[in-house]
Amino acid sequence: MDATAFSPDYVTARSRFRAAVAGAGGRLETLPLDARGPGGESLGIDVAWLGAASPRRVLLHSSGLHGVEGFAGSAIQLQLLDDAPAIPADAALVLAHVLNPYGMAWLRRVNEENVDLNRNFLAPGTDYAGAPAAYGRFDAYLNPPSPPSRDFFVLRSAWLIARYGLPVLKQTFAGGQYEYPKGLFFGGRRLQQGPERLQAWVAERLGGAGSVVAIDVHTGLGPFGEDTLLVPEEPGSPLFERLRGVFGERVAGHDPARSVSYVLSGGYPTMLARVLPKATLYFLNQEFGTHKPIRVLHALRQENRWHHHGGGGLDHPTKRALKAAFCPDDAAWRDAVLARGRALLAQAAGLAFSASP
Repeated sequence: MDATAFSPDYVTARSRFRAAVAGAGGRLETLPLDARGPGGESLGIDVAWLGAASPRRVLLHSSGLHGVEGFAGSAIQLQLLDDAPAIPADAALVLAHVLNPYGMAWLRRVNEENVDLNRNFLAPGTDYAGAPAAYGRFDAYLNPPSPPSRDFFVLRSAWLIARYGLPVLKQTFAGGQYEYPKGLFFGGRRLQQGPERLQAWVAERLGGAGSVVAIDVHTGLGPFGEDTLLVPEEPGSPLFERLRGVFGERVAGHDPARSVSYVLSGGYPTMLARVLPKATLYFLNQEFGTHKPIRVLHALRQENRWHHHGGGGLDHPTKRALKAAFCPDDAAWRDAVLARGRALLAQAAGLAFSASP
């Protein structure tokens, strides 16, 4: 695999993606956003479209919903554009590049309002309010109101895991909360601009499809360099078992006791299912493992402290640590991401372009 597909920063990744779309003969659409990058540059969600203008079958691949996690997904997309699969006359390949460009540009997991966008897609009429009952108890541990410092985080974390168990803590911390706007895993107080524009675009452009196979790339959970395919369906359900039959044993649900993940509120796949009611939706969150959970959480916590209670600039150790937590500068890890990304897309293309709407 050619690990040069990994870009050093968002501006480079965006420029390379747009050039690759043109080189592949695709059409480029951009959903502009008001937020700005560190150099004052404009930001937007770039979407590559290859194939039929009004497709019956769609393979949708997205990256960067969690900002700094976007380096892996962007690299997979560049690799794909260099060698796109054959697309039937009634089908389309759609690549949504970096759904949270602010987060990738500023090396944050969240957007300009500190919102975790994978907790922001609540159904219309749902209040953006509430938090897990125990989240407030751990607020001072997760979100200290002070600049980054050494405060025995690893020892405190080990004690908490021993007392409560990792599954309970994962669900409490990361499932989504709407009460602590400077805290980790904050889902917002309203639908954010990026998710709002993306949701409208998906409904308009993909609403006529009979089947959609969607892959959303993330990093940070699971064994180093391995991918878990997280799906919203319950294990044992017909759709879960079909996905297992196609993609193998790495298909998993979100039960925190049996999976690397946890149950989410306001997640991206629930939005896709809601705005594509005519389509059979096969959704896969391709989650690439990086480092141990305590290291990843520590990196998130320190960068969040720097953003809210320090200078917030890019030239700081917390920014470099956060990028390393979600995109290790490790050749073997990057080769594995590209190899597994390519393999999954080949399998997904087989499902998407042979499926009967």
